[in-house]
Amino acid sequence: MSSMTDLVFLLLIFFILTSTLVTSSALDVILPKSKAQSVKKHNVTVTISPDLKFSVDGDLVPAAGVERAILAKTAGIDEAVVVLRADKDVPTGETVRILDIGYRNRLKMIIATDPGA
Repeated sequence: MSSMTDLVFLLLIFFILTSTLVTSSALDVILPKSKAQSVKKHNVTVTISPDLKFSVDGDLVPAAGVERAILAKTAGIDEAVVVLRADKDVPTGETVRILDIGYRNRLKMIIATDPGA
């Protein structure tokens, strides 16, 4: 019986340690405030930091490679939903450029906001 207890204890330690390694995004951004509700289902998250660094699902990509990375992540998914997390200080032109990628490729695009308004 003690070996079963040891096994459960080791599994517990393993899951506690691995859960701390999970990050939600690679870039730290401050989202604009809004009273909109959050979206439950999305397939890909694109993040733009204030210094114009781009991340697709946590992987840093160059500005020229954003479209290729989005298409690779959404390949084979019907009605893919892309959430755009742009910092409030990102120029509107960059936000529109990413939204245009979604429009050209017939992807559903959503701009993430901070619901704390």
